[in-house]
Amino acid sequence: MITAPQLKAARALLGIDQRALAEAAGLSLPTIQRMESSDGTVRGNVDSLVKLIEALDTLGIEVIGAGAASQGGGRGVRLKG
Repeated sequence: MITAPQLKAARALLGIDQRALAEAAGLSLPTIQRMESSDGTVRGNVDSLVKLIEALDTLGIEVIGAGAASQGGGRGVRLKG
C-alpha cells in the first residue's frame, strides 16, 4: 500500500498541504493527519485508503510499492510522466 513517508513525499512533490489533499480525496483533515502520523504503512479503512490512492493518482502521483520496478529499488513516489 503506501507508507506515511511516501504520503508526505507525494504531497511535497505536488506542493499541496494536508487540507488540499483531504479535499481532493474526499476525506477529512484529521483522517489525513492520522494517516501521515502512522508508523510505517498508512492505516485506515479500505474505503479511505482507496480514496487516498485514487486522489494521488488523479493528481499525478505514482506510488512505488516494495518490490516494484524502480531504478533505485525500494518504496517511493514519483510524478507521472
